[in-house]
Amino acid sequence: MCDYSIRHVASRRAKVGDRLVTTTFDKPENRGFAAVREPEVAVCLLPGTELALESVVEYDHVFGRLFPSLRSRKTGGHKVARFRQVNMNEVGVHHDALEFPNGKSVLVASLLPGQHATVLQLPAIPSDARQVERPEPEMPQERSAVTA
Repeated sequence: MCDYSIRHVASRRAKVGDRLVTTTFDKPENRGFAAVREPEVAVCLLPGTELALESVVEYDHVFGRLFPSLRSRKTGGHKVARFRQVNMNEVGVHHDALEFPNGKSVLVASLLPGQHATVLQLPAIPSDARQVERPEPEMPQERSAVTA
């Protein structure tokens, strides 16, 4: 939902239709989403949340600090993404990412600040997580007692 690095920031869950902006919380490496009208509140996304992006996403390149010409990269023209969590077995690293239709994933912490997105759809979650939707067993059809 919200990456470990911004857990100390006030937060709320995303809602369909939320207008979001990428922002920095506290330190430059602590980036995430905030609602446009609530810039100090982190908006937490559930894995599977779909976003419509206002423009092609730009993000920091790994070697951007060493080579200024590599400062930012673009995701390849896609303006929709799905929120995912990656590297869940690794402790102390960022897990929040956007996955694009071409399969590319970009860490939310790498997104350049000031980019806008709208929440299109939240993932389907059963009201009781213990319930798993199962098909009803087929009942044998009753035969009519009419004889010819």
